[in-house]
Amino acid sequence: MNTFLGFTILLAAALVGGMVAHRLKQPVILGYLVVGAVIGPNALGWVSDQGMVETVATIGVALLMFTLGLEFSISQFKQVGRVGLWGGLIQILATVVVGLLAGLLLFKWSLPESLLFGLIISLSSTAVCFKILTDRGELDSVHGRIMIAILILQDVSVVVMMLGIPFLSGDVTNMPLAVAVAIGKTAAFVAAAVVAGLWLLPWLMGKVGGVRSKELFLLTVLVLCLGAAAGTQIFGLSTVFGSFLVGLILRRTRFIHQALAEITPLRDIFATLFFVSLGMLLQPRFVLQNWTLLLAIVAVITIFKILVVYGVLKGFGYSGRIALLAGAGLFQIGEFGFILAQGGVAAGFASGDFYNLIIAGAIVTMLLTPVSMSVFSRIYQNLARLSDGIIINDSAGSLDLSGFKNGVIIAGYGRIGQSVAYGLKTAGIPYIVVDCDPERIAEAQSCDYSCIFGDASNVRVLQLLDLGNARALIVAFPDPLATITTVKSALEINPQLKIIVRAHRGREAEQLRRLGVTELVSPEYEASFRFLKKIFNVSGMGKPEREQILDKLRDDQNMPAFEHSEEN
Repeated sequence: MNTFLGFTILLAAALVGGMVAHRLKQPVILGYLVVGAVIGPNALGWVSDQGMVETVATIGVALLMFTLGLEFSISQFKQVGRVGLWGGLIQILATVVVGLLAGLLLFKWSLPESLLFGLIISLSSTAVCFKILTDRGELDSVHGRIMIAILILQDVSVVVMMLGIPFLSGDVTNMPLAVAVAIGKTAAFVAAAVVAGLWLLPWLMGKVGGVRSKELFLLTVLVLCLGAAAGTQIFGLSTVFGSFLVGLILRRTRFIHQALAEITPLRDIFATLFFVSLGMLLQPRFVLQNWTLLLAIVAVITIFKILVVYGVLKGFGYSGRIALLAGAGLFQIGEFGFILAQGGVAAGFASGDFYNLIIAGAIVTMLLTPVSMSVFSRIYQNLARLSDGIIINDSAGSLDLSGFKNGVIIAGYGRIGQSVAYGLKTAGIPYIVVDCDPERIAEAQSCDYSCIFGDASNVRVLQLLDLGNARALIVAFPDPLATITTVKSALEINPQLKIIVRAHRGREAEQLRRLGVTELVSPEYEASFRFLKKIFNVSGMGKPEREQILDKLRDDQNMPAFEHSEEN
């Protein structure tokens, strides 16, 4: 088939698959996977140029790792404390061990294949999880922030895993020498990249930037990314390592924001084609012939990976609800598992059947992820009622809850909760902060705030706070599920309670109104009025006229309130 025609079909198929998935309210990535399986050489055969597909997939992975290097930040781990780094490392190591044992004992694979299986299933899909969390409005929730931090650590660990793939083949006669040579090659490439990053790269980017040509700037960034990937390939290392490293180096320059802005659309296109090409690798006939083995592999991945994530988060002090939600979102095989499987086949120790099972397992677990998140959402209330681990403390260790009368309860100690707590403390109004994130409770304690660690959506926690005598409940969660469940639990205890709720989306606001909540606060909505007020002030408008217009806008039924954030 003509390469140009094949490339056009890939893009058109991605568009159709993405549109269908969007209409079905599913992540568009799942549409790319399914449509790739349909048009691939093992189904309709509309695209049969395997070389072209593999090239597109390689470019997509290189651009993904390059932008990951540009965006990588230690602050993302600091937001969730120790669980982001140490919890992520424990999750990877524990999952590798589980995969190794499952491969040896259940599937009777060789030691290299079993170890490779463990490495593959230790990784989750950043693209799938990020999209699902964004669509559900849970990106800034407790489990959402933990998932993103663990996903970033997993993506970075791919670099190390790819460097170790050649040693699993067993063909290395002198292991210490081979390890020393590999370390030497890596060190030499890193040294060359650092030298180029300190002296050559700023000069080159400055010259290109001085021309003021967006096309030349984009071309320079693209050449750096693909050139670094090709360079590591020449060194006998992984292309993933090179593209990630040059992204890290470019991050240290003043050109990072422009580079990220220019490369992101191109990355998104090739990442889309990568998922389509991943779907094209699925062999329906192989799946039909080995469906029992595939089901067993999917079951092992799903059950044990959820249990590992659950155990890690419980070990770091998080509630069972948070641990289960994170496990339900992280159990799938990630996109880089496909790259590891390819590396195993290229090294000669992974069979074709093993490779096909990994491809099928990755697609099935990706397809199951939004379903699992929806299922856990539906049973959210039951999980909240069953949650435990209510620990009461404050900075002095002597918080007397029995004497808490006519105070304010702040559910959620994020940015909004912190500001509210500070304001109430300054005003001398009694309050208690409740949060199920131990890191945030520790932060509240360090600020000498009255607080307890617990799940505010749990009726027992609210009963413990004497909600019947509280002045008001402020629900400042960014998580819509936790918000709605907390409101329901609070109204069960005190139907007359004054509840002030943070709400982002129109659908969420409508649910809260049906429950009887009238005090809804949308940060985006309120921010828009602050902008208008400042603009009116700058334009010289008098205060009476400003207030009149703002009051009219607040009463205007056509003024976008919560509805405007539906796409956010």
